[in-house]
Amino acid sequence: MDQHIAESIGRPDLIRLDDRLLCLRFETMKVVSALAAVRHLLDTGAVRRGDTLVDSSSGIYAHALALACHRHGMRCHIVGSATVDHTLSTQLAVLGATLERMEPCDDLKLDQKRRVERIHEILAERPEYHWMRQYHDDIHYLGYRAVAALIREAIGTDELTVVGGVGSGASTGALARYLREDSPGVELVGVQPFGSVTFGAGHVSDPEIIIAGIGSSIPFGNVDHASYDTLHWLSFDAALAGSVDLLRRHAVFAGLSSGAGYLAARWERTRSPRRTVLFIAADTGHRYVDSVYARHREAVAIDSLAPRPVTTRADLALPWCRMDWRRAPGDPMASGLPGRG
Repeated sequence: MDQHIAESIGRPDLIRLDDRLLCLRFETMKVVSALAAVRHLLDTGAVRRGDTLVDSSSGIYAHALALACHRHGMRCHIVGSATVDHTLSTQLAVLGATLERMEPCDDLKLDQKRRVERIHEILAERPEYHWMRQYHDDIHYLGYRAVAALIREAIGTDELTVVGGVGSGASTGALARYLREDSPGVELVGVQPFGSVTFGAGHVSDPEIIIAGIGSSIPFGNVDHASYDTLHWLSFDAALAGSVDLLRRHAVFAGLSSGAGYLAARWERTRSPRRTVLFIAADTGHRYVDSVYARHREAVAIDSLAPRPVTTRADLALPWCRMDWRRAPGDPMASGLPGRG
């Protein structure tokens, strides 16, 4: 029996969509990392019950950290993007978390930068606060060990490919790390939006949006670039088509990043007929009803979409590109892979 709702929310469902395509579906994925990170901080004495934990968030992590703080008797302060909606801000208030919402900003890179700068200002004013550093500290990997064990027990790891948003590196990177402890052949496919600097696509803008949660407009410190075998960059329109098809074909109501992962996973499955492909659906589709699902008539048929293969990031272009990354550490800001131009 769970001792707190956060434990239930953080436990994923493993859904078979066809014989070689699986969906690891979360209600709110980042609860997994937040719970384990806060527990570790308490166990190691880095924080004490009653202390205040602070971080920046565009939405999902704010909810996750508020739940983890509620579970462990901590205070929570969030510097939030304008994208934090009324439903979430109301939940945060009732949970006892304080939300400091930034002014709206059309430039997402500037928005993320301003939120981090505000964190530094808060720490200068209140040095007793503990910054969770979700973008920089691999303490957020810890919670995914249990998820890796669930995957290993349910489907095994032979000929397994994991697909999901790169984000801060703490979901896909962590799953690969733990699954490869006894199965180094597990392949990892990272999904990125155009405009994300993490793997050097900052020069390609998407007129719609940089997909929150799977990309970054500023460098992240806890992404292990050498974990990834393959990368897919997808536009908003492609991810929208994937999200709509995922709901229409499989009745899985999930977020925009899940639609992007679904498209990438379907492609990888066709390329590797012996491998099982598992993609991550990090959250539900409720936040995307107006921006994505209400536009379902605009969605193109996913069979009409295919990635453009690229070997250098100078060739990246909307709506969808794929690159063999080959676990290269590389310079994420370079135009191509080491030794490949």
